[in-house]
Amino acid sequence: MKRTDLEKHQGKKIVGEMKREPTSKRYGASAGAHVDKRDRREREKAAGLVPFAVKLPQDLVASLQALAKERGVPMNELAESLLRKGLAE
Repeated sequence: MKRTDLEKHQGKKIVGEMKREPTSKRYGASAGAHVDKRDRREREKAAGLVPFAVKLPQDLVASLQALAKERGVPMNELAESLLRKGLAE
């Protein structure tokens, strides 16, 4: 083989290796974030928390956000307290 053919072959080999390896490895994306998420989910599960998605009107969400900011509590705590109060009635 000519030297140029060897260089082309080597280049194709490198490109093929780059396509096979995961992007998180190549670009240094932290694998620690995935572990942190898993740990957080396990802690929440141990605390008895369950994810619960709800679709609400935008004006109601804005009011909830303002109330949470006013009280200085996270939205999760505010929603929990309001739901418990509402269900108790």
